Amino acid sequence: MSESAPKPRPEFRNLGLTQLMSIRQPPAAVSSILHRVSGALLFLCLPVVLVPLFAQSIQSPESFEAMKAWVAQPACKIILLILMWGYFHHFCAGIRYLTLDMHIGNDRIPSQRSGALVIGLGVALTVIFGLKLFGAW
Repeated sequence: MSESAPKPRPEFRNLGLTQLMSIRQPPAAVSSILHRVSGALLFLCLPVVLVPLFAQSIQSPESFEAMKAWVAQPACKIILLILMWGYFHHFCAGIRYLTLDMHIGNDRIPSQRSGALVIGLGVALTVIFGLKLFGAW
């Protein structure tokens, strides 16, 4: 009777942040992770940033002018730029997931291409609207 070779024990390693950042994910995985991040960002900023800005903008003409002055500050513009990216990415990724639910682009290559397209569209729309936000035209 031959003895079977012992199975090697699994190794569990503690990964540091630098090691985690060096792992290369495919575009579909990055798009999925960013979809969750953008959804959480929008959900958490809704009661803190968006609703108070909207409420102040419709109270009176004076409060609208005060809100315009606050939004004109560079720090507020950066916050709004991040929220715009979150919205654009979440919107484009949502359309991607709707098409995947209809079994369009489920194969590996089309899925990777659509993930890269979502990332590119989110960044492109953010740049276009960010230029408008910062007064480029």
